[in-house]
Amino acid sequence: MYHAISGGLELLFENQKHLELDLGDSTMTMGQLIDHIKRNHLKEKEEMFVSGASVRPGIIVLVNDTDWELLETTNYKLEDKDSVAFISTLHGG
Repeated sequence: MYHAISGGLELLFENQKHLELDLGDSTMTMGQLIDHIKRNHLKEKEEMFVSGASVRPGIIVLVNDTDWELLETTNYKLEDKDSVAFISTLHGG
């Protein structure tokens, strides 16, 4: 599974713009993925990425180029070949 991180969020992940995760045979929901990324990959300022069990407002989440709001958000069950993008719309000026 491939994850893209952009819009400034990469700064929270030591400037990594891409993460690749192997789910193996297990299925994972988007909520579980967000928790996994928070616990294993997020390096600083957790509050800039997560809010409760989801991403914070201002972060667009795309699964296979489709807004996750159309796919059950945190309840969407990921498949091995899914591509997920987290894009921050919050920018300094």
